[in-house]
Amino acid sequence: MKVNTQSVNFNADIKLMEFIQKRLDKLEVFYDRIINSDVYLKVENTSTKENKIVEIKVHVPKDTFIVKKQCKTFEEAIDSACNSLERKLVRKKQKPRVSPSLKFF
Repeated sequence: MKVNTQSVNFNADIKLMEFIQKRLDKLEVFYDRIINSDVYLKVENTSTKENKIVEIKVHVPKDTFIVKKQCKTFEEAIDSACNSLERKLVRKKQKPRVSPSLKFF
């Protein structure tokens, strides 16, 4: 899967980029029709320790899933966001595919 990563106001480490790629590749186990994903990494200028923000957009045919998480570390935020995405993708896969012309009233 193609992963586009943007880090706002800092330079992301290669290890972090590899972690993101590896973690998002696991999403294909739950839904195999993922087109690509966009990851936005931000650091908020606050005095709290939970100032790392991760926003992930996963594009699938006819739909887009967006998850935003804020944690102490980027790894923790990515892991939490991917867990949420796994649940959303499983729900999408289990939904019956009925075309609009075949609905019964």
